[in-house]
Amino acid sequence: MSVAAVLRPADYESRLQRYLFERSEEGRAVRVGEKEVSERAEIVARYSDLFTRAQLESLRDAEEVESPGQERERLYRLRKTCEAGLIAAELAAREDALENAILAARVEFDDEELPLRSAQAKLAVLTSYADRDRLGELAGDTSAVFNDERLEVLRAGETLEAEISGIDDPIGRIEEEKGISLRDLERALDAASTAATGVYDRLRERWFERLLGPEREPVPSSYHVSYLRRLSPLESIYTKERAVSVCMATLAELGFDLEAEPNIKLDLDDRPQKSPRACVIPSDPPKVVHLITRAQGGLHDYQAFLHEAGHALHYAGCDPALPYTFRNISRDHALTEIYSYIVEAISRQPEWHARHFDLSDEEAATNAEATIFMEALLFRRYVAKFQFELDFWGRLAGDGGTRDGYAERLTEATGVRYRPDGYLADMDAGFYSADYLRAWIRAAQLRSYLEGEVGPEWWRSAETGERLRALFAEGTKPSSEEIAGRIGFDPVDTSPLLAELGV
Repeated sequence: MSVAAVLRPADYESRLQRYLFERSEEGRAVRVGEKEVSERAEIVARYSDLFTRAQLESLRDAEEVESPGQERERLYRLRKTCEAGLIAAELAAREDALENAILAARVEFDDEELPLRSAQAKLAVLTSYADRDRLGELAGDTSAVFNDERLEVLRAGETLEAEISGIDDPIGRIEEEKGISLRDLERALDAASTAATGVYDRLRERWFERLLGPEREPVPSSYHVSYLRRLSPLESIYTKERAVSVCMATLAELGFDLEAEPNIKLDLDDRPQKSPRACVIPSDPPKVVHLITRAQGGLHDYQAFLHEAGHALHYAGCDPALPYTFRNISRDHALTEIYSYIVEAISRQPEWHARHFDLSDEEAATNAEATIFMEALLFRRYVAKFQFELDFWGRLAGDGGTRDGYAERLTEATGVRYRPDGYLADMDAGFYSADYLRAWIRAAQLRSYLEGEVGPEWWRSAETGERLRALFAEGTKPSSEEIAGRIGFDPVDTSPLLAELGV
């Protein structure tokens, strides 16, 4: 039996770049509905030489003898990527089978057979409150069928991660990777969410009534959240047809011409199997960066486009001279989420609504308040989700992974009723919830900084664009917490975020 040669770090990085490109392109094709069968396992098998115990030990040895600094950080990230690849190699076939089963799942609704993802997307556009409840229940039941396998894959992944990393505690492992204390972050976020309760409750009563109507239940189900996010009763203002042109014009005022950017590949088409969740896939930054949305009408189309444009501009704007690791591999996602949040924040400016939609100042202020309501709802939802995940992972070794506390925490935080068996479909890997929340804090800090440095019209200033370009050029090298220090904030200072929410 031949034994694959162990690659030196530079050669490993080069081959890793090709692997991640192929894996990203495969994931993109499935996500956007170009393929109905995932073949990630075949790609993992083709690059199996990248993910061996011998290769991992070689990278670990190189890291340990390197002095602290940029090169050691690069080696750390390569080593962690090798660890993740070893786990992916073990789980790829099972993950493909699960993904393909979900893609094949159908929901029967009013004599129509819908792919599960299409049913989930349809919830945003159904005008009848009762119909949303019916379809949401059907889609939720269909999704829950896969919970046993989701949990088995999750447990298998955790066992592998503990063994390969040498860190048994899943929370301690994530803290080491992110370089933060999750418990300290949770305490700061809990205090902020609590401080926002009064403002949120007032906004919720006003906007639930306006958006869901008098037929709504006192605590509506989560099946209505995508309809709420779309601000569907305002759909005639925020039309599907104008979303791209308005967002392009918004970015142009910052000095970004997205349509002329050859590195950003736009996928704005609607396909039955296309995920309703917008995303960016940086297959090979800065050269190949995919921006993917599935417009359905309503303000959320605009916000999703701006959010993902922030990601795309970050990855496409990184310095091509950087090592590949600092263009596409990070300890977590908290850095790039800063840039998506700051660009999306433009949609919460009353003047933006007046400028692009021919609204009076009063109408613009009212609609901007709706975006702040949704921001408050999502922030409180993510704090509760993060708290549940801390509990879940903290007790996993003892109870095997139960849903205890999921529905209770999210329902109490949002005033929206969540189903208990939705906890696994709602869980992203690697405590992504913590990355979103760190970015929420950081983007508010950055906005406060830009208002002070550029002025109140930071959101339509080319100077803001230039300052963002300088940050984008650094790629994935800095941490979110480093950015906080540069602009004069403690990493867990939530006062700018609370000010944005009206506290």
